[in-house]
Amino acid sequence: MKELRIATRESRLALWQAEHVATQLRAAHADLHADLRVVLVPMTTTGDQVLDRTLAQIGGKGLFVKELELALADGRADIAVHSMKDVPSVLPDGMVLTCMLERADPRDAFVSRHYARFADLPHNAHVGTASLRRQSQLLALRPDLRISPIRGNVETRLRKLDEAQFDAIVLASAGLTRLGLAERITEYLTVEDSVPAAGQGVIGIECNHDALATRELCAALNDNDAADCVLAERAFAARLEGSCQSPIAAYASVHGAELLLTGLVAATDGRVVIRDQLRGPRTHHAQLGKQLAERVLARGADKLLAALRT
Repeated sequence: MKELRIATRESRLALWQAEHVATQLRAAHADLHADLRVVLVPMTTTGDQVLDRTLAQIGGKGLFVKELELALADGRADIAVHSMKDVPSVLPDGMVLTCMLERADPRDAFVSRHYARFADLPHNAHVGTASLRRQSQLLALRPDLRISPIRGNVETRLRKLDEAQFDAIVLASAGLTRLGLAERITEYLTVEDSVPAAGQGVIGIECNHDALATRELCAALNDNDAADCVLAERAFAARLEGSCQSPIAAYASVHGAELLLTGLVAATDGRVVIRDQLRGPRTHHAQLGKQLAERVLARGADKLLAALRT
């Protein structure tokens, strides 16, 4: 293989992630595949185009990856680079996640021009977020807040904050850091106060299951810690049939030969929050995610999710 084509969204963050993968691939194969040419194939997804409605209203985060997967299926690209928090729990037939890069900071970022901490927000403050997961957890902490959806790329969201449309916004710290905007972060929310989305902070690579040579090339970039954690988180979300249309959160951390997995399901108004933890062998990551999902379902998560779907 002399050319590897990377399907990517056209946002500045997505292009940064794709170029980061390209650079890593070139470095990893500089000796054996010195003639390898890695090129980007930018494209606009439905999730990028439709900005006047929430993600839940237009079908979920899968709209950020669908066009990239079609490019893989019809041979216009060899791999697709994703933020793992945007990838649906179930992949299309014939597709596989071939590797996951080292995890960046998984925490949510509180960004405000006037308030140094989330706790400093005044009564009835206006907060913007694109995520029902964040909305439910923020309201659980502060039921007095006004939460409104905010769409668009990172720069667009920051501009809306600077124009005083919001008192604060909450978004993934990893994206801000990758764009050189870490100085805009006012406070990092703890993973206890705001449990991250499954896969948050991890860049993943998807390709056709039968593309064995491509999968072998990408395997050199795989980070075992990130992969084990994200697979446990995704197994939790998959059992719950979770998407960004559901306030579902999952975060795993490595402790020697074990994973500690936290899972959460909440009502969108934050009045009901079901949270649990489970520790187990990291080699059994998928089983760990499923077991934890069964525990939260038994505690009432099934009723919460059923109400959301109706």
